[in-house]
Amino acid sequence: MNGDGTAGGGTNGGGTVGDGTNGGGTNGGGTAGERTAGAGPAEVAWFGALCDDDYRYLGVPDPELASSWEHCRDITLAAERNGFDNILLPSGYTLGIDATAFAAGIAPLTERMRLLLAVRMGELWLPQLARQIATIDRMLGGRLTVNIISSDMPGEALESAPRYRRTLEWMHVLRTLLDGRPVDFHGEFVALTLDPPRAATVSGRCPLFYFGGFSEAAKETAAEGCDVFLTWPDTVAGVAGTVADMKSRAARHGRTLRFGLRSHVIVRETPDAARAAASALVSRLDDSVGAAIRGRSLDAASAGVRRQAELRDLSDGDGYVEANLWTGIGRARSGAGAAIVGDPDEVAAKLEQYRGAGIDAFILSGYPHLDECDWFGRHVLPRLDHGPLAPLDPA
Repeated sequence: MNGDGTAGGGTNGGGTVGDGTNGGGTNGGGTAGERTAGAGPAEVAWFGALCDDDYRYLGVPDPELASSWEHCRDITLAAERNGFDNILLPSGYTLGIDATAFAAGIAPLTERMRLLLAVRMGELWLPQLARQIATIDRMLGGRLTVNIISSDMPGEALESAPRYRRTLEWMHVLRTLLDGRPVDFHGEFVALTLDPPRAATVSGRCPLFYFGGFSEAAKETAAEGCDVFLTWPDTVAGVAGTVADMKSRAARHGRTLRFGLRSHVIVRETPDAARAAASALVSRLDDSVGAAIRGRSLDAASAGVRRQAELRDLSDGDGYVEANLWTGIGRARSGAGAAIVGDPDEVAAKLEQYRGAGIDAFILSGYPHLDECDWFGRHVLPRLDHGPLAPLDPA
């Protein structure tokens, strides 16, 4: 799924290929170091608004919040300062700035936090992409993770089934090269016989692949090829169902997945203040403008986007589909279309409910991204047991 330039729901959490060196620590109640699948702290990541997705009022562009090196740098550094474990750098084309170039630029300015770099399968020549990823990982001291994107390339339209077949081939070859192994692959979309590049990641292994999607083709691609399956906001029961489904699919391939949730958050001192902030966010939204914003995304007709619309339809008059889950954000953006809304206790409790449903990592955001990063970092993150995901054991 790719509505915000990510596959998570991009897209989009994050892990590491490293060995704990320069590992993102925790804030407050979190514990340092990495964790193994199914145990320990949850990874908590923030969102770098590289795709012109930052507002004070949804649907009302603010030139000061447009994607730029300066603005996105400030968001990233605020996330590191606030103790987040990772940050998603989304990928777009018509919107915002380039994620890979930004990752290389921001790498020397960070010391602890991981970067979750979104890359579109098919956009770059595979050997060059492998070298770029390995080089940026080196610049980060082993702190790079990868969000796999399967949307159409700009200027093309490919049916869902072949598009995901292409994505799976690219994931397979990219992982092989980043694991330092030679490639001899001749498929439907990739034909390549090549030794791995000399440039290698710090660990010598491929970074964790984060990937999401809700179509049958997307789910099977994820089950066979990714490490962390990303889902968008849903009811707790809905998320639990997705986790159970994907565990079963992965098991048929002899694999184990971890799971991430991409969601917005609105946290304030009191429940009433949080709900008021949510209402204010859409107080200047013209529905026709919101529809236009949703429609310009490359995945505007995807299965994941349809589910977000269903949640809005099921919501009460104030936009809440269940306690503390507000769908109003989906009125003006494609992709992840709901927010966890409440005071610090309520937001932390909701995240724990998702943990109980099987979620291992969170990719969070809020509007404006700098302000909400500080709200969450000060008032919720210290209450959470959190830390970066550990690399998976080799099969």
